[in-house]
Amino acid sequence: MSNDEYGFGAGGGYTSAQNTNVSFGDAAQPQTAPGQAADSGSAFRDISTAEFSREVIQASMQTPVLVDFWAPWCGPCKQLAPNLEKAVAATNGKIRLVKMDIDKHPEVAGQMGIQSIPAVVAFVEGKPADAFMGAKSEAEIREFIAKIAGPMDPDEQMDTLLEDAQTLVDRGDIEAAGRIYGHILSTEPENLKALSAVGHLYLTQNNIAGTRDVIAHLNDEQFASPEIASLLTALDLAEQAEALGNTAGDLASKVQEQPEDPQLRLDYAIALNAANQREEAADQLLEIMKQKPGWNEDAARVQLLQFFEAWGMTDETTIAARRKLSSMLFS
Repeated sequence: MSNDEYGFGAGGGYTSAQNTNVSFGDAAQPQTAPGQAADSGSAFRDISTAEFSREVIQASMQTPVLVDFWAPWCGPCKQLAPNLEKAVAATNGKIRLVKMDIDKHPEVAGQMGIQSIPAVVAFVEGKPADAFMGAKSEAEIREFIAKIAGPMDPDEQMDTLLEDAQTLVDRGDIEAAGRIYGHILSTEPENLKALSAVGHLYLTQNNIAGTRDVIAHLNDEQFASPEIASLLTALDLAEQAEALGNTAGDLASKVQEQPEDPQLRLDYAIALNAANQREEAADQLLEIMKQKPGWNEDAARVQLLQFFEAWGMTDETTIAARRKLSSMLFS
């Protein structure tokens, strides 16, 4: 599969940081040794113009150094900082990070021709090697750092990318998540976690055909994996909702008119799940179990367990609904 098959408006892979030509004039002599904190001990501290030569130029002869040019009034700088610090920390010392407040120390930024912030410049062997401007996602920052410090262990890197993508999904940024999954699958076409995630993304967009395409080439062993089994359950639920021919909105009024009709309420739960209203879907099934325990060979409970399998046992809605179910069964 190519990256652009995933249909999230994604394009292929990451957007690499562009090389930026910068020049640097002589800085003043240092007041501290490389890496020595002159303040309260922050791992990523601000440095002055007087410290730049030692902390950046000389220090980068041994270890690449990133310089984060920022200012207290800069919103994107505050957005970038925690992700940049997290990514540098993950290199376990393969790269260093220092910061320069351009309001307090404008000289270096001026000499380098930096006209907008945030700006991050990577120094290697005493010279600027690469740079990027503006706030970037965690994934883009890690890719930039990998170019400077070298890649992480492949397994660790893949796990990190999957975490980044899931974070984007949780934020509702499907397009950006799709780019990361496409990047992963261009490297590992049969990465089951990424394939499952792509299939689930299609379902959030009511693209059942897209999900079917994702699993079309898989073998029996892959179908048996937890990741794909969860996707298959979610696909089955989506197909159930499609077969109903009614949206959650259509069924809501009918349930209000006939609140004691368990089949109507069960259909409503399936439609709610298809609309990604998980908590409400679970509550409808729990209500059936309260009103008519054991109805239709315990169909409501069976349906709820199917929801759990599709959502994953560590999903917050699954955990909350399992607590409600336990409370109901053992009260």
